[in-house]
Amino acid sequence: MQPIKLVVFDMAGTTVTDHHEVERCFAEAAVETGLFVTDERILTMQGLSKRYVFETLWKEQLGENSPDVGPHVDESYETFRHILENHYLTQGATPTLGCLDTFAYLHERGIAIALTTGFYRVVTDIILEKLGWLNGLNEQRVGSSQSLLQVSIASDEVERGRPYPQMIERAMQLLGLTDPQAVINIGDTPSDLQSGFAAGVALNLGLTNGTHSHEQLDAYPHDLLLSSLLEFPDLLKTRELSLT
Repeated sequence: MQPIKLVVFDMAGTTVTDHHEVERCFAEAAVETGLFVTDERILTMQGLSKRYVFETLWKEQLGENSPDVGPHVDESYETFRHILENHYLTQGATPTLGCLDTFAYLHERGIAIALTTGFYRVVTDIILEKLGWLNGLNEQRVGSSQSLLQVSIASDEVERGRPYPQMIERAMQLLGLTDPQAVINIGDTPSDLQSGFAAGVALNLGLTNGTHSHEQLDAYPHDLLLSSLLEFPDLLKTRELSLT
């Protein structure tokens, strides 16, 4: 095992407290645009690119090759964007339990922090701005060792979002890392775990106090499921001791 140089965190549900607002915004957009979908189905697709989710669901409703899919996806996605952006602009966001302590622990050890998300860049920046986490990030959303975050990756900045590994790989590229065995991935959705597994990270960790329970995540590839980020520093200490 080699030392960890980067920890990749999901945003909503992992580092940003989730009050099911994304699901509510999605359901509201679906109702407004005539898309029939259950709350359970919305939950199963948390963490994925939101446009991809609408595309998948409209194909299920209209048929894979229906010429009406594209216009309906556009309408639903734009409606969702408006609802979601307005929510975060007016309601703000808060860090999850143990998040800031975990960030501080990583800073003390010179380990880089990356945030990845199924959100697109506009709403990602609204959330980061509300939290004060945009400070120190440049136009590419890359920071220095002194900024709270070293990189932020949104789903519309890669060709394929989760469950593919491209957001993790882009974070590594922007930070000059080539070996995924120097990376830990943490998320609270099945797609987070699938992307970490596909990237071949050293540790692929699930959180069970976000959008999904232990039972819901256990079927997906992972090395360990944590009840909150409060457990992460001790886990990393144990790993560091095993390397000495």
